[in-house]
Amino acid sequence: MRSHSQLKTRSDLHLARKLWHIFGVLTIVALYLSVSRPQALQLAVLGAFLAVTVDVLRQQWASLNSMMIRLFKPVMRSQEQLGYAGISYLMVGVLILVALFPTPIVILSLLFLAIADPLASYVGILYGKDKLIGRKSLQGTIAAFLACTLIAALFFYFNGLMIERLLIVSFLAGLIGAFAELLPIGKLDDNLTLPLVSASLLWILFFLFGGF
Repeated sequence: MRSHSQLKTRSDLHLARKLWHIFGVLTIVALYLSVSRPQALQLAVLGAFLAVTVDVLRQQWASLNSMMIRLFKPVMRSQEQLGYAGISYLMVGVLILVALFPTPIVILSLLFLAIADPLASYVGILYGKDKLIGRKSLQGTIAAFLACTLIAALFFYFNGLMIERLLIVSFLAGLIGAFAELLPIGKLDDNLTLPLVSASLLWILFFLFGGF
């Protein structure tokens, strides 16, 4: 029979929120790839404006907030119900990515966010015995590293980027993704910090290894 702590651990997985996160970010990636960069920038501005506006309004109007909580409670963290939701941080992050970084870095950073972030959380909740920073664990960070390394290797290979240095750049990209997932920046949501930290360090990686 499973212990109470095991049951509690599994109840904390929040699989609905993780699936929402994965498919939501992958939808953004697919949309970004389907339009031109100017169109993507316009959509990012619109998305960020709408998300932040709704968040501000629902904090002013209790009835609107109650309605949003009822609609999105299965995929909302408890702290999001009275504060800014992850979608606002995500859309602001997407806007900055699209505005500042080239397409390969935008896509790779969002793939790190879509896959490595929920995977690290999942592994950390189930198996994270060795804590590193806050609730982040060594086991979750290793999962993020492996996921980001594989994602980067496949991305570089199929896009013909830095093929002659595939192993080293994939390894370094994995370290970048794991570091971005682990690093806390104040009270900012990782939907904002993870892709921006990843993109900034990936830009250096691309520059140094001829990825542009």
